[in-house]
Amino acid sequence: MSVEELRSLVNHLFVLRRGSPMDTCELTFGVFTGRDDVPHVNLWFREAVMCKAQVLRLCVHGDFSFDTWLELDNLPLVSQHLTRLELVGARVHSSFLDFSSCPALEYLEMECCELSSVKKIVSESLKHLSIDDSVCCSDSRIRIYTPKLVSLRLEYLRERTPLLERMPSLVEAFVKIDGECTDCCKGANYETCDCKTCDSSDSMADGGSNCVLLKGVSEAKNLALISKSKMFIFRRDLRWCPMFQKLKTLLLNEYWCVPDDFRALTCILEHSPVLEKLTLQLPQRFTFYKCSTAILLPCRISKSSIHPSEMFLFCAETET
Repeated sequence: MSVEELRSLVNHLFVLRRGSPMDTCELTFGVFTGRDDVPHVNLWFREAVMCKAQVLRLCVHGDFSFDTWLELDNLPLVSQHLTRLELVGARVHSSFLDFSSCPALEYLEMECCELSSVKKIVSESLKHLSIDDSVCCSDSRIRIYTPKLVSLRLEYLRERTPLLERMPSLVEAFVKIDGECTDCCKGANYETCDCKTCDSSDSMADGGSNCVLLKGVSEAKNLALISKSKMFIFRRDLRWCPMFQKLKTLLLNEYWCVPDDFRALTCILEHSPVLEKLTLQLPQRFTFYKCSTAILLPCRISKSSIHPSEMFLFCAETET
């Protein structure tokens, strides 16, 4: 149903409730007709917060290539009761994602959202964060400050990769840098590039002399790092590679298995002293020579006694 078709019903429903507490509020729209709908959805959203909702879900289906995100008010949420927030198809701003006034919030999921004006995501209580298929800033990095985070998932993010602050409680993290990300080398030959932005250059892109991702996920016990070959963030982060003191299981893709150059993979293994299981997820287009070299890699780290007790090679047809 469209927002217009629901206006009278939902407005009347909130009047009848008279602010009585609710456990869950879910607003799902199959059709988003335009800007006239925005004030109504924002009003319902705030009404649900005032009704002490513990779970809030807002889902807008649409073709987001035509700017059909629903824009939420640039005001912070204030709730002592909200524990879970899920957003699909929303445009949000920095003030909205400052959860300093939501001390019970533990789950935040954003999918197909527009975050281009967001400068930071702040929460002292958040434990689970997932951002999928969303648009980030094009000229700066979103800083994510969530010191109590336990699980993190970043996948299919467009524009610039967010910068992760330290997460000492992190247990598992999945980070996938896809082709829509703009943190990529523009040179025709990546290995000899001097484009002044990638890891082959002495100049640093935004992020300065700090790790963008690896420092933030360095406390994880289970970690997956997936990237397209021309993306430079992981390789550049290795210049300041932190120790992965708690890391037990590690999943990597072919980005880390460049033929005849295993420096990136060697570096991360040397900084993972208690690693027990390494899984390399390689596409079927890899030749047998590449696969064999990757399998033998741990034995070739001559300066380190670090050897995973288990190593798996998983070849599957993956996206190109």
